Amino acid sequence: MKKVIIVSLLVLSSYVGFSQNVQEASVEKSTFGIQIGVMGLWVHNELKISNQVALRSEAGIAIVGLWTDGNDTQVGNGYSLPIVALEPRWYYNLNKRANQGKRIDGNSGNYVSLRGSYYFYDNADTGTDRNLSNHPFTAVSWGIRRNIGNYFNYEAGIGVGLGFGNSTGREIGLTPYFNLKIGYRF
Repeated sequence: MKKVIIVSLLVLSSYVGFSQNVQEASVEKSTFGIQIGVMGLWVHNELKISNQVALRSEAGIAIVGLWTDGNDTQVGNGYSLPIVALEPRWYYNLNKRANQGKRIDGNSGNYVSLRGSYYFYDNADTGTDRNLSNHPFTAVSWGIRRNIGNYFNYEAGIGVGLGFGNSTGREIGLTPYFNLKIGYRF
């Protein structure tokens, strides 16, 4: 019986000692940068919430193209909109990337997110008689972020969200969401 206890203690102590040497990959404590994309210019910050979750806050100017009605008739000219957003991101593959020797600095990895945005419309800017109003937009998305060198990065993502779908801005419907951005990290 004494031998069984001693062997058990040795096995347990080697397991505990080994588990303390393993270090889990983690998102960065804070990262700040600017990005330009298909839809505009953004300033962003990501704060660490846990080892795999970061809260991204961003402010930007979205460039919105020509509006058309259902018959491909031009309704308005292009214009820009100020937008603010909060987006918790779960970087789910950081440990796998680190174990394969791939970069995880600057939160480089794959993520799933829930994005909440607020668009600030001004009818004078749209050049239309549409009754657009300030409104929120929420989207669930999957994306990737990769680094190019020490300071540059790119992001790509797709998803689906809830947004206002008609010209009065009162009907809520499913809206596709995508992002494609290249940026600089400070």
